[in-house]
Amino acid sequence: MMRFFLLGIAIIAVLLALLPHIIYLVVKLTGLIAHFRVSYRPFGIATLILVGMWVLTAIYGNIRGRFRHEVKAVELRLESLPPAFDGLRLVHISDLHLDGWVGHERELQQRVNEINALHPDIICFTGDLVSLSPDELRPFIPVLRQLRAHQGGRVYAVLGNHDYLPYNRSADSLARAAAVAELIRMEREELGWTVLLNESDIIHRGADSIAILGCENQSVGAHPVVQRGDLRKAMQCIAPDSLAMHHSQQSTFSILLTHDPSQWRKEVLTDTDIPLTLSGHTHAMQLRVLGFTPSRWIYPECDGLYSEGNQFLYVNIGLGGTLPWRIGATPEITLITLRQVSAR
Repeated sequence: MMRFFLLGIAIIAVLLALLPHIIYLVVKLTGLIAHFRVSYRPFGIATLILVGMWVLTAIYGNIRGRFRHEVKAVELRLESLPPAFDGLRLVHISDLHLDGWVGHERELQQRVNEINALHPDIICFTGDLVSLSPDELRPFIPVLRQLRAHQGGRVYAVLGNHDYLPYNRSADSLARAAAVAELIRMEREELGWTVLLNESDIIHRGADSIAILGCENQSVGAHPVVQRGDLRKAMQCIAPDSLAMHHSQQSTFSILLTHDPSQWRKEVLTDTDIPLTLSGHTHAMQLRVLGFTPSRWIYPECDGLYSEGNQFLYVNIGLGGTLPWRIGATPEITLITLRQVSAR
């Protein structure tokens, strides 16, 4: 990870250095034609300023930016929420990319402590636990298995595109499949998480219930690297014969966990009445300046809360990253409190 990060810094520094020189050459040629002299000095100073600012920004993003985090509190009022679940506290986290936490175990422990201190009823992790190998998880098992939901609630998880290890070019398909199976085993057996692979789990409170649906990664947007999601299969507990079409009756309120938010617009909105979908994946490109992230150019839903009618999507921009660097796109822990519209 660090090698690619340093290479990226160097490439961008070179491009920034070229910009004033290109302008200088254009002005120099213009001066030769129009017979006026052009000093290189201001262009040289501009080069030093641009490269210096970029290097300082990159250092800040690596040392400080990626470890500054925030707890975002979101309250959602939902018409179809069963009365017994009014006030349900759900912590949503995503995109840990554990290879970036090596040497920063104390910071990860602090995040776990902070999540537990929120006393969530359930915890939902929406994928990309690792980047290239299940071995990235092993040193962090003692920390992550401390995650606890309130009063015996579960930690639910789905797999992200990186968890299928498509970027590990050294492994053949059999080795990759075995590694993915090992990652799932460790999440289930050693972390104690409930990993949903196109599956669901029902939570009961008295006569009321909600379904936690977990879809395997289904990238149907600009980056279709892994398409393993089967929404029909995940929904069998609430629609055993077919997808729950718009305006149909659902006996169980459902929350969908799916890594890539592109599935929400392409499949969830068009084919289901699922009230709440939780996703990650985008990281907001680990860059946000004055509220703008270039991730919007790729993902229409890339950061925060979105709604269409009575259906909501929350995109968590992650606690980790594919590169050890963040500027503006602050890592987040999201606390979502569900409220019934009619509740007082």
